[in-house]
Amino acid sequence: MRFFLLFFLLCFSGLSFAQHQDKVDFIHAEAKIRLLPIVKEIKGSVTYTFNVLKNVDSIFLDAKKMKFSSVQLNGEKVKFLNNQKTISIYKKLKARETYKISMSFEAKPKQTVYFIGEVTNVTLSGVKGQVWTQGQGKYTSHWLPSFDDMNEKVEFDLTIIVDSRYKVISNGKLFTKRKGSNEHVFPASDKVKESYNWILWKFNMQKPMSSYLLAFAIGDYNKMGTTSTSGVPIELYYTPKDSLKVEPTYRCSKQIFDFLENEIDVPYPWQNYKQVPVRDFLYAGMENTSTTIFADSYMIDSISFVDKNYVNVNAHELAHQWFGNLVTEVDSNHHWLHEGFATYYAYLAEKEIFGDDHYYWKLYETAKQLDKLSRKGNGEALINPKASSLTFYEKGAWALHMLKEEVGEKAFKLGVKNYLLKHKFKNVTIEDFLNEVRLTSGKDLVEFEKLWLNETDFPYEKVKENLKISNNSLSHFFELQWELTTSSVDNETVIKKYWNKSTSIKFKEAVITTYHKSLSIDFIKEVLHENDLKTRQVFAIGSEKIPSGLKTDFESFLNDKSYITIENALYKLWVHFPEDRINYLGRTKNVIGLPNKNIRLLWLTLAILTKNYDEDKKQDFLKELQQYTAPEYNFEIRQATFQYLNDVFNFTDKNLKDLANACVHHSWQFRKFTRNLLDRLLEDDRNRKRFSLLLPSLNDKEQHYLNSKLNIE
Repeated sequence: MRFFLLFFLLCFSGLSFAQHQDKVDFIHAEAKIRLLPIVKEIKGSVTYTFNVLKNVDSIFLDAKKMKFSSVQLNGEKVKFLNNQKTISIYKKLKARETYKISMSFEAKPKQTVYFIGEVTNVTLSGVKGQVWTQGQGKYTSHWLPSFDDMNEKVEFDLTIIVDSRYKVISNGKLFTKRKGSNEHVFPASDKVKESYNWILWKFNMQKPMSSYLLAFAIGDYNKMGTTSTSGVPIELYYTPKDSLKVEPTYRCSKQIFDFLENEIDVPYPWQNYKQVPVRDFLYAGMENTSTTIFADSYMIDSISFVDKNYVNVNAHELAHQWFGNLVTEVDSNHHWLHEGFATYYAYLAEKEIFGDDHYYWKLYETAKQLDKLSRKGNGEALINPKASSLTFYEKGAWALHMLKEEVGEKAFKLGVKNYLLKHKFKNVTIEDFLNEVRLTSGKDLVEFEKLWLNETDFPYEKVKENLKISNNSLSHFFELQWELTTSSVDNETVIKKYWNKSTSIKFKEAVITTYHKSLSIDFIKEVLHENDLKTRQVFAIGSEKIPSGLKTDFESFLNDKSYITIENALYKLWVHFPEDRINYLGRTKNVIGLPNKNIRLLWLTLAILTKNYDEDKKQDFLKELQQYTAPEYNFEIRQATFQYLNDVFNFTDKNLKDLANACVHHSWQFRKFTRNLLDRLLEDDRNRKRFSLLLPSLNDKEQHYLNSKLNIE
């Protein structure tokens, strides 16, 4: 009776037996999944091989809201319990024995797997449709029975079965690609059979990893291949519509790869490396083992490279292949070992590509952000598991920069190398890293730990002194700031003195950004005629008003090879010189801008508002603007369009339906924006009535959310 009661409590409490299954070691997984996109469902099977370290009477895997049709241990059926969070198997297992657990399952994941576009009967703009994953620490268990604990590292071999229209990219090396059929893919018992031509894609991994790094991306992709200097195959994917953007997007990929291998001095640990852009990704990028997935808003043309390029994200996610994937944190108390390291090495890669000034000025910008956080009383320690991204990423990068300064480059690099080699394919703590640096440097690092890991405040004055002695242009900038506060001479005279003795573009950008209001028209003209794109851009952005003496110079911004410069110039010229609005619109009518259509959306808005400009086309302009709220466009375009329509125009019923759709979008940033907008609209009873009338035309998820806002049962 006591045993039955214990069994009952374990089964129905919803608790796992232990956070860590330290009596068993899962070593290999052979998984097969087939995707049913129309119903957003996954059917699959997985076989895990595991070693028993000590006698145990149960094991479990994390499995969120799955159905299991069979579970077998070493080929024999075994009893199991599925509580919708875990699947638990009760069987006495002997130490020093190896077992195989096999299971067939069905999942309809509410998160982690995202079905985008045509695969769910929604046509995207120039994209056939996509399915992609985002494990984010512990969520792979929504589509594959696996492990929410990062400490369980497994070699995963994954077979994915999809319609032949799509290509599949996943972890490891593509081992097999062959045709399937409905009869082969679907057991006779399956109720759902989709009339596709099926292809089986089998991927092989050779080394273990945490299951949150298991991933796939499925869509209409082409690829460009290259090889690192060390011989690692690099696959760079793109959709057909982005074929002209491949070079500027991936421009520095091989250079970054070669640099990081040389700088870290540990060979890239996986069989190959792939990068895949996807629609409406939740973040900038994700470092899945050997397969980085990133937001397709980074697929850019050559002009966009000046404004928003993929270089930093590219380097950051690649650095994670060592820091996070090869060695993985034990838990979030050690998250600095992932994000701080990836940020720091990405900065070093940018230093290699763009130069020393870029590196040190980037550190300066992040130091100012961290100092601001501290001054508000919101500073955080790096060992705080709930710290913000600013702390883990930027303060983490600063900690590594200052550690190298303290122990010397040779000891630092050797310490990092030894740390990676000693703990490869294992889980690590901050102490594991510091121990290696202590050994190579002979220093106890007590003060470093206290100041950089445990202290909440950011040591701004200390890092400022470091920047001053490390970089001449920053030293000049700090001297300029001091002289401007102490000198009786007018600001422009002081600024000219430093301007003329510095050749640093970063220095000049900072001066214009900070002090442009102190400068005469003649001096500004001289600056603009130097024709540096970034210096001109910071002036275009920072100028609130356009003096009449600078009108011609400001108009020249419309010809700059920078979409951000053009956007700012167009808007400000349109506002300040209404007599020339038609001219400005004519000069920019064919410019689209960044992937978020920043110039086109602004142009349409201004064209509609401008009297006597293409009056017979204004309805067409308005219709074009209104169409960009639709789900077929990426959420950055949709969000900007919602903002323009709300600020300047009215919403059509279609726009309101698109807004309801956006309120249940998978991107939390976009969802938050549109929900706030909906709340403001619903303050007007007329809008409440309009939404009520639209309810029957919405899908179940949209209806459910809108009903909750309208207080309808």
